[in-house]
Amino acid sequence: MKIVKQIEESFQQKLPFVAYRKPKESLVSGLFQKNDEVFFTSDFSESGFVFAPFDAEKPKILIPKEQSEFIQETITISGEVISTIKNVNSDISEKKEHLKMIEKAIEAINQNKIKKVVLSRKEEIDVLDFNIVEVFKRLLLKYNNAMVYVWYHPAIGLWLGATPETFLKIDGKEFTTMSLAGTQTLKKDKKIVWKAKEIDEQQLVTDYIVDSLSNICDVISIADRETSIAGNLVHLKTKISGNIKDQNSKLIEKLHPTPAVCGMPLLASKEFIKENEIYKRTYYTGFLGELNIENKKSELFVNLRCMKVENNKAIIFIGGGITKDSIPEKEWEETIAKAQTMKSIL
Repeated sequence: MKIVKQIEESFQQKLPFVAYRKPKESLVSGLFQKNDEVFFTSDFSESGFVFAPFDAEKPKILIPKEQSEFIQETITISGEVISTIKNVNSDISEKKEHLKMIEKAIEAINQNKIKKVVLSRKEEIDVLDFNIVEVFKRLLLKYNNAMVYVWYHPAIGLWLGATPETFLKIDGKEFTTMSLAGTQTLKKDKKIVWKAKEIDEQQLVTDYIVDSLSNICDVISIADRETSIAGNLVHLKTKISGNIKDQNSKLIEKLHPTPAVCGMPLLASKEFIKENEIYKRTYYTGFLGELNIENKKSELFVNLRCMKVENNKAIIFIGGGITKDSIPEKEWEETIAKAQTMKSIL
């Protein structure tokens, strides 16, 4: 496996790279930068792999195609993923802090300061002798429906993830995006029933996306709401597609961040996050993916179900949407379930 060998070499040599597999595909792609320079994209016209933070004002990192070796190969992995992480419980004080933050958010919603806000936290797990290739293989094996990636830059760090959410696909003037919200744990032989809170939360995201795009798109098509499986979780999903009026329109800027990772109204919820979350999200809930890799085609994903690995620790990021109907304890349990996506491959 050429890509696997190149991952090991680039990581040892401290050279930037990304290796990834798109949902429901067997083709694994890799961009391996030939120097350790930090490149940025300002207007998304470049070709390469973009890694953008949650804060839209911050620089967006690019692994440029022209400065890298581009490798693609079909990788089929068989076997079973057995986690060595056993019942790692979250800190009690951490739970108290998170519940307090959720209660504060519900209060702000009841006072009509915000309609919805997405609140998140991080969880740290000790990982001695972390094997980057082994963990990437486990992600590939376990999450066929997700965008699976390993991304590294010596100046920024090592990130891995298996995100279920498409941010944006662009092919010429045609685009596709999705509204993904609402979460339940997948249980065998049990019918999935969506509650009003989850349906309303997802509808808020759909309405926001359609409204944001109405001025820059000619035709917008909204598919029926469906249930989407992502590992041990299920979500509500609506596909939204259309045609862009002007190819140079600010489509990405219009959409990021969506209420699915921030809230509504956008500025008020963003301010609430800034004031109340006790850590910096950096690249969690940002976006990543192929940028103009070929023929003006881009395929970008929201950076969910991800972790950063540093100093023998895996830092797992998890969050959930808070609305007027949220129950703090249930929201906490949702973050526990979401953390399993990454915990289960360690």
